[in-house]
Amino acid sequence: MKKRGLLSTIGILGLLTAVLFTGCSSQSSTTEGGQVELFLGYSSDPPTKKKMEEIIAKFESSHPNIKIKTETAPYEDFYQKLTTQIAAGTAPDIWQSDGTKVFGFAQRGAIRDITDYVTKEINKDEVNGLEFNKDADGKYWGVPQGIQVGALFYNKDLFDKAGVSYPTADWTWDDLKAAAAKLTLDANGKNADDPAFDKNSVKQFGFTFFGSSRGAFNILKAYGGGVLDPTMTKSIINSPENKKAVEWMADGMKRRLFPNPADLKAFQSNFKVFLSGASAMQIDIYAATTAMNGAELNYDVAPLPKGPDGKRFAPVIANSWVINKKANEQKVKAAQEWITYWTTSDEAQVEWTQVGEAIPVKKSVANSDKFLTNNTKPENKKVFLDSLEFAGTIDTNAVFAEWVKVFTDNLSELFMDKYGVDEYIAKTDQGIQKVLDDFFKK
Repeated sequence: MKKRGLLSTIGILGLLTAVLFTGCSSQSSTTEGGQVELFLGYSSDPPTKKKMEEIIAKFESSHPNIKIKTETAPYEDFYQKLTTQIAAGTAPDIWQSDGTKVFGFAQRGAIRDITDYVTKEINKDEVNGLEFNKDADGKYWGVPQGIQVGALFYNKDLFDKAGVSYPTADWTWDDLKAAAAKLTLDANGKNADDPAFDKNSVKQFGFTFFGSSRGAFNILKAYGGGVLDPTMTKSIINSPENKKAVEWMADGMKRRLFPNPADLKAFQSNFKVFLSGASAMQIDIYAATTAMNGAELNYDVAPLPKGPDGKRFAPVIANSWVINKKANEQKVKAAQEWITYWTTSDEAQVEWTQVGEAIPVKKSVANSDKFLTNNTKPENKKVFLDSLEFAGTIDTNAVFAEWVKVFTDNLSELFMDKYGVDEYIAKTDQGIQKVLDDFFKK
């Protein structure tokens, strides 16, 4: 998942339905001299593009039978073009998929089932996040390229100034709310526990959450609820556990401990509240460390809090290598050689770690000083690795963008006092189920 956001547009997802009716890729199988030409696509910014080119050059040096042709662009541009290419039958043979899109590509027939390759060639004990690309039927659709997992980011300076102890692994969501009250300040410097606190002039919030991987989904899961069932075809919003979680969130909004949708809009970017020092805590993923380090924040991370029954949940997004369903066998084998190199080569994994874009997928590298103590914040990087023990996907499927829109739009209405918790639960449950039925019952 790219750090700018999780959601792809409905239009982009919609175009994928054409994939089953298109012709084969126009890319040739081999170059002169018998080499296989592998067409590889990925999204990038300048640092990641430069590093990927270096890794590809090293791969080609050790695999002289394979020549890689690349296509890359910034995130939105890359996926917009990829969708068109899939529909036209000209997509790359292998591409780096945002983790939120893998099952969507699979359910729309765009990528290859690679279960046989994964079970025979990939050592599950050596690769982080492999299980997050396995569907309810046990099929594997991708192999992780880089892992994103959520944690609680906190501003140490704001905690120190308020005299509040830093978050620990023992925190519950109620502990977080209690701390947020002490860290929420009005224009006169009074915190939310003070009877004289002015809710209409908040200058510093205790806690910020938004979106899916950074938002309400994680709180629902910690409370024992969630959005979709294991088949990803049925809504489970209407549950007592979800109601308690939503009540927890709505209470924090009413007390002004958390920025509501209008507050977030005023900052022009959801991320700027924490980045500007106007929020003491935020749920975020590893990729956010790059922006936070750039802003020179004095911050660290802790595990996301436990729910009322001790359940803990962290969102995970396994950005992954996926193989075009229409790639011929020569290209499939070449793509598998690239994936094997990526996941097993210390050289490739250490090189990619230097970009600071994701948690390494090779466990030995992730647990080494190359990742854990590379002289960049946060200090407690091991929190991300430990959080994989209780991490889960964010219910991604072919209509992820559509159901998330229903979920978040309705939540925004609730947080702006347009209706109550019971109405939110009923309306959202019905809306999400309609989205699911419209696609899966066709």
